Amino acid sequence: MTGTAEPPGRRAQALTVLAVDDEAPALDELAYLLNRHPGIGEVFRAGDATSALRELNQRQIDAVFLDINMPGLSGIELAGVLANFAQRPAIVFVTAHDDKAVAAFDVGAVDYLLKPIREGRVDEAVRRVATIRAAPPATEPSRGRDENARRATESDVIPAELGGVTHLVPRDSIGWVEAEGDYARLHSASGSHLVRIPLSTLETRWRDHGFQRVHRSYLVALRLVTGLRTVDGAVLVRLRPNGASPAVELPVSRRQARELRDRLVRNPMRSLRPAGSADDQ
Repeated sequence: MTGTAEPPGRRAQALTVLAVDDEAPALDELAYLLNRHPGIGEVFRAGDATSALRELNQRQIDAVFLDINMPGLSGIELAGVLANFAQRPAIVFVTAHDDKAVAAFDVGAVDYLLKPIREGRVDEAVRRVATIRAAPPATEPSRGRDENARRATESDVIPAELGGVTHLVPRDSIGWVEAEGDYARLHSASGSHLVRIPLSTLETRWRDHGFQRVHRSYLVALRLVTGLRTVDGAVLVRLRPNGASPAVELPVSRRQARELRDRLVRNPMRSLRPAGSADDQ
């Protein structure tokens, strides 16, 4: 499993990547697309998880472009193993199946590419990997690049499928989330996205990142809350998602009202303005 020669015009800080797929034609296509990218210096190959681990133990890899359905360890399972590495490479899943997005989300994948792979999507994935690699060094040198990757990915990016295109929705762009059965609708700066993730999963994962369940059907970003008001005994929370106008009002259940108020008051990074203030109109 040797790296390819570096074509002319490569950047000095080009990425070293590992392409993993158990199907030879798919691996050849993936390696070909990666080799064409000017931001990639070397491309190594592996036909299964065991070979991939051998490559990763022999050299420093910036990113792994990884198939999901493979014999032995699956791509998801391999990503779980890589989470224990002192310097974990960025993970980009490459798959023909769109039903593994939640699992990819759970293991902190940087991107999720659907086969057949488009060159534009490879470009986007490489840009995301490069952003992680270029992150400022950690305060503690011993943490190295793995800490950079952790800080870059801990903001969470949810893959949302729409018309055969995978949209990557950063958590920080989301104003509120609405439950729709076993699905959740993300209301973000880029629009509304329906994802196959239960609201309870997002509530658990995002609670420590400034989100609060206010109702059985709603999860909101506390940083965007501009007020609370009571109408005929019902509590409503008002928020202005990402500067949008007009403001949005969502119901707050009695059980959640006290905790919501407590979290808003305790949060030193925000100031709760009266719901009727001029800038909320």
